[in-house]
Amino acid sequence: MSKQDGSGRHVTAEPLADTSATILHVDMDAFYASVELLERPELAGKPVIVGHRSSRSVVTAATYEARKYGVNSAMPMAVALRRCPQAIVLEPHFERYAHYSKRVMTLLGEITPMVEPLSIDEAFLDIAGALRLLGTPWQIGTRLRERVFAQTGLHCSVGAASTKFVAKLASSRAKPDGLLVVPATETIAFLHPQPVTALWGVGGKSEEQLTRLGLRTIGDVAEVPLDALTRAVGPATATRLHELAWGRDPRVIELGRDEKSIGHETTFETDVTDAVTLHRELLRLSDAVGARLRRAGVQARTVALKLRFEDFTTISRSRTLGEPTDLGKRIYQEARSLYDAAAQNGRAVRLIGVRGEGLVGAVASLGLWDDDEQWREVEGTVDAIGSRFGAGVVRPAALLGQAQRRRISGGDD
Repeated sequence: MSKQDGSGRHVTAEPLADTSATILHVDMDAFYASVELLERPELAGKPVIVGHRSSRSVVTAATYEARKYGVNSAMPMAVALRRCPQAIVLEPHFERYAHYSKRVMTLLGEITPMVEPLSIDEAFLDIAGALRLLGTPWQIGTRLRERVFAQTGLHCSVGAASTKFVAKLASSRAKPDGLLVVPATETIAFLHPQPVTALWGVGGKSEEQLTRLGLRTIGDVAEVPLDALTRAVGPATATRLHELAWGRDPRVIELGRDEKSIGHETTFETDVTDAVTLHRELLRLSDAVGARLRRAGVQARTVALKLRFEDFTTISRSRTLGEPTDLGKRIYQEARSLYDAAAQNGRAVRLIGVRGEGLVGAVASLGLWDDDEQWREVEGTVDAIGSRFGAGVVRPAALLGQAQRRRISGGDD
């Protein structure tokens, strides 16, 4: 049974007068899958998996109906389809997710300027300054969920608490489409029955170490002597877990969090040795990275390449540019150069990825001294066409099949 299927849902159904739970964690429900269902409403209520239908691909997202069969994101697609053979697989559309993410974040910003986006589909809010005008955390969370649904057609879950850690845990317990308010006075009662895996930072190895001590709940971690916890997981982790187990989390909302990198990668259906094929894939990935950089209004100071070979060994290479860029052509030139230098005697490649790192705000073009002026104009035109008619309508000729190239050149009409 999936731990993310909503079977343990816990919500605050009735109005609550408490005003101590001023940190909200807003998390969109099955975000990628839900966005896809906006285009395919006839699939609502059915097990749907978002991802590429390939033995090498992984699950990008799954509806709650699919999660009940044990399907989760990042799971190999082959495993997911064995668990839920009747699932409907939909191809991902990342431009749609970015569009709806921007709409949701705008709505959150209308509640309070104290918004800290964590990812494309979740954010923290500090609503302390909004209580007098908008009401209690329960009222604000309820209206926020209603407004997100009314304006986007998407559902979200909200956790309200006095700390970030408890608010995030509360939103996970409220899924799907729920609100859970944890007043400050009820923090310990809420936390201590939860499993140790609910503690921030506890993964497989940490869970094993804690289980060896007989610690299975957060309450167990809170009660164990700190020196015993230190021997098991080290001083830094022990102190953090002990504090969290007692509901103490000093972190505040961080405004202006910047995305540190933007990237795309591909896992091939069969391992690839042909350099021309790999160069073509680098061009496609670089174009996608450049388009996302421009949409975000940022440029990359560093281009990074990721290669995973047939034996699963993985290498990364990067190069810092003389000037930051948001152009797919420039990113491709650097990524191809990195690949040509890193290619190891024609070793078969299983996965290839391109990433722009060290992001900075986009700067104005350099006018007469801009070596990339021509490509800047071309990619700007492609962006404009894509925004009107859809991404991918115009693409480099090298990315088209030979038949398509012949049609464009007029050879086979």
